[in-house]
Amino acid sequence: MALSHDPVWPRGGDWPAFETGADAVLLGVPTWRTSLSPTGAHATPAAIRDALRRYSPTLMGTPAVDLNEVLRIADAGDVHEPDGDEGVARAIARVAEVSAGSRLVIALGGDNSLTYPVALGSGANGLITIDAHFDLRDGVSNGSPVRRLVEDAPDGTAIDPRRIVQIGIADFANSAAYAQRAADWGIRVITLDEVRRRGIADVVAEALEIAGAGDASRVHLDIDVDACDRAATPGCPASIPGGFAAWELRALVRGIAADARVVSADIAEVDATADDEDARTVRLAALCVLELLAALAGRG
Repeated sequence: MALSHDPVWPRGGDWPAFETGADAVLLGVPTWRTSLSPTGAHATPAAIRDALRRYSPTLMGTPAVDLNEVLRIADAGDVHEPDGDEGVARAIARVAEVSAGSRLVIALGGDNSLTYPVALGSGANGLITIDAHFDLRDGVSNGSPVRRLVEDAPDGTAIDPRRIVQIGIADFANSAAYAQRAADWGIRVITLDEVRRRGIADVVAEALEIAGAGDASRVHLDIDVDACDRAATPGCPASIPGGFAAWELRALVRGIAADARVVSADIAEVDATADDEDARTVRLAALCVLELLAALAGRG
């Protein structure tokens, strides 16, 4: 169905092509070939861009703020075939280029394997994940990006695991062996239950303190929607009942990205080809893009 047109009701998306000097840049990184479960996640960047048109870039407040008026937002298109060694190298190089010319890179996945090249390309030395899973598996897959950033990164670019915070790790979604690996490495794990017990603001503050420690801190935020309840994200292969509500994910994203040390973020594990007919998973991903932009606008 065609969207209505109102000259005084702007829509999100359709931002101009990337040029150096942008505040925020969207970049599609449609990884999917090494996914542990069948996925059509390579179709997702285009679907998110389409969904953005259903929303206004306006924040409510006194006064209301149009993000298009306070931010220079651009779109750098998609990295071609970002899987495999050559694809990963292309993704790292493109993210580095975009990162050098902007304040925040927003990578549209793709499965969770995109976290590896995006964090490396942005020069991140701290990592916060919102994810039901540790992603500490051996090998190369959407289940291994956190391990790879610790063990398989090029010389001088590995992330110290003591500067990694994992938010939303869920019961019945992981193994004791990977929990032990996280503990042995000194990764700070904040389970789904702990978030709900402590509250979002408290968890966000701790995560930024750990991942953003030290001088010249550059933090990457991985937003894996499988941390959400399956009712909110049916288009995510690994989401389970009882995860975060959509509002909790949005609040975590805005709270974390409000910190200037966050220089890049990715949105992962949305399979646009498997979504419900109302496209609720893709629409939540689009709202996460807008939450990242809202956080950037509010940094001051």
